[in-house]
Amino acid sequence: MALTAMERVRAVEVAVEQLREGLARAGVVLPSLRIDPLTCAGEVLFPLVDLGRCNLDMALRLAAVLGTT
Repeated sequence: MALTAMERVRAVEVAVEQLREGLARAGVVLPSLRIDPLTCAGEVLFPLVDLGRCNLDMALRLAAVLGTT
C-alpha cells in the first residue's frame, strides 16, 4: 500500500526529529535541519530532508563523527 501525501509528510517529520536527536547525541547540531518546504508544495508530495548549512567547525565535527577525518 502506498503512503498518502500526509503520511509521507508525517514520515519525513519523524525522520527529521530522529536525525536531530541522533546528531545531538553525537555533539552535532545542524541549525537548518528541516523538511524542504518546496517539496511539500505541489500536488504530488515527495518531501525531502534539507540538511541545511553549517559552519566549518560543525562540518569538521560531522566528518569526525562519520569517521572521515
